[in-house]
Amino acid sequence: MTARFALIGVVVSDMAASLAFYRRLGLVFPEGAESQPHVDAELPGGATFALDTEDTIRSFHPAWRPPADGGRVSLAFRCEAPAEVDALYAGLVDAGYHGELKPWDAFWGQRYATVHDPDGNGVDLFAPLPTAE
Repeated sequence: MTARFALIGVVVSDMAASLAFYRRLGLVFPEGAESQPHVDAELPGGATFALDTEDTIRSFHPAWRPPADGGRVSLAFRCEAPAEVDALYAGLVDAGYHGELKPWDAFWGQRYATVHDPDGNGVDLFAPLPTAE
């Protein structure tokens, strides 16, 4: 038997703030999830993206404490086109989220940018650059 990847879990300090951020990135969570200690969103391909409050984690792991120096996970969202990276980045920064790395054309052939979610986790936005012919 081989294990297969199935879930990305992020521990959040404020469920409502995190849901607002990830909904802006297109993830679908149930209405009213803001008051829940755990919430899931199904991802294309069958994996699950889960958010848990810090109190939920402490309920079964009492010694757990969040990292003192920010997030320890990086997530990436693929956009359809370079202009979408720019627009999504601008919309998130305009909404008050921290823009860590402004959109730029990476040498590996992608338009790339990074924002932070409400808990300081890096969230990359990328799209393939058009190829020169």
